[in-house]
Amino acid sequence: MKLVKNAIGRMVPTEINGEKQIPFQGVGKYKPEGNKHAPKIPSNTDYPLDGNKTVASLKEALIKAGLKDGMTISTHHHFRNGDLIANQIFDIAKELGVKNLRWFPSASFPCHEPLIKYLEDGTINRIEGSMNGALGRFCSEGKMKGTAVLRSHGGRYQAVQDGEVKIDIAVIGAGTADPFGNANGIYGPSASGLLGFALADSQYADKVIVVTDNMVPFPCIPWQIQGNHVDYTVVMDKVGIPERIISGTTEITKSPDRLLLAEMTAKFCDITGIIHDGFSFQTGAGGTSLSVSLYFKEIMKQRGIKARFARGGSNKYLVEMLEEGLIDYILDGQTFDLEGVRSMGENKGHVWTSPFTSYNYHSKGNFAGILDVVILGATEVDVNFNGNVVTHSDGLLLHGIGGWQNCLFSKTVILPIPLFRDRIPVIRDEVTTLCGPGELIDVIVTERGIAINPLRKDLLEKVKGSGLPIKTIHELKEEAEKICGKPEKPTLGEEVVAVIKWVDGTVIDSVRKVY
Repeated sequence: MKLVKNAIGRMVPTEINGEKQIPFQGVGKYKPEGNKHAPKIPSNTDYPLDGNKTVASLKEALIKAGLKDGMTISTHHHFRNGDLIANQIFDIAKELGVKNLRWFPSASFPCHEPLIKYLEDGTINRIEGSMNGALGRFCSEGKMKGTAVLRSHGGRYQAVQDGEVKIDIAVIGAGTADPFGNANGIYGPSASGLLGFALADSQYADKVIVVTDNMVPFPCIPWQIQGNHVDYTVVMDKVGIPERIISGTTEITKSPDRLLLAEMTAKFCDITGIIHDGFSFQTGAGGTSLSVSLYFKEIMKQRGIKARFARGGSNKYLVEMLEEGLIDYILDGQTFDLEGVRSMGENKGHVWTSPFTSYNYHSKGNFAGILDVVILGATEVDVNFNGNVVTHSDGLLLHGIGGWQNCLFSKTVILPIPLFRDRIPVIRDEVTTLCGPGELIDVIVTERGIAINPLRKDLLEKVKGSGLPIKTIHELKEEAEKICGKPEKPTLGEEVVAVIKWVDGTVIDSVRKVY
């Protein structure tokens, strides 16, 4: 594997899994060429004239779709840790003796740990998608046969539309569908709220299978997936467990220290004028980020103002703000709890979106740059404000990118993070894995002070005389090291086990084997 230094100084491969790669060239420097990818032209005569595409089982659908060695199989994560589909797909592949598959999920969760046995026996060659927990550890230890590829939500859509990843078979789980293939996640016993992450799969995959446990007569209204993109429909006993949509990363924090971070973040936004009548905001999936919404709510009620829209994953806190008239619209990219699912079905101001409209960097604009402020988490940052969200300081790959990279193009990017975790400083000389360039990260909020990127002279001017504990990033790093000591670098090998793609499809960093 040949490695070269990219524009941000990280060593990355020029080829992985037999495919040539483009090293990161700098923010906004890589310009794509060519045309968007397109699936094969189907013939209407190959499909039932009565519109009924239902087959007896998922196994039959996969066989009819032509499942064979080396294919790319895609799934989505709207059920999050309650997904019941992905494991079944590879159980069937194993039963049929199919090998060397590329799994292309929009994200994986602890419920997918059983797939490790298929990574070990060669049924699955590699995962190209965000990995969490056991799957990430398996990859970090160098046990995956192929090289993993991690992309943001927008980067995944970009990779599909650009033809970087050709999906052979997409399997889409839906709360409700009709026999023709129209589907939504809003209604049914396994409603997940949204199917936006499966939109690219439905449009570009060679074969598309929709599975549901709530088949309704045509037409399924509203449809988030259009049936004219679908090859087969399947009725299953159960496609997902809605109660497991909510997870530890999508709940408000109860930690006093983290709540302090959220309060300081909201106060910073108030003092600098980011919170104003008609502003827009997005909070990430972490407990601290979500808690910021509660403090925003208090300030907005005190000021008698409201937001034009909130972007991102919906949850009960955003729903409360919408129903109380504090937000005009929720532009929802992912539903984080059952209140979000309910609201999407009931509130006209709760609008579903997709990674194409929200995040796709190879499009004619997206929502990210319209946002006034985005609140995100990170596992590490460094003195140059570069951010890491996929590995910990021990080098283990334990998290996915999600929409984190895409959100960095918002007008103000704030990372409320603790100064240290488990007595390990979070601010480093250099991040273990670089996921986002520091030039796009504006503010670091810690419990012991706030660091503003020197590039944001406007923010530095606005906080003068505010009483906020403004410090330099170097001062925060030194303070953490006085308390915890200077952290040792992880023991990493030369072998590249995964790569991190930037929003434009270039390679921004490598993840190395952990010993």
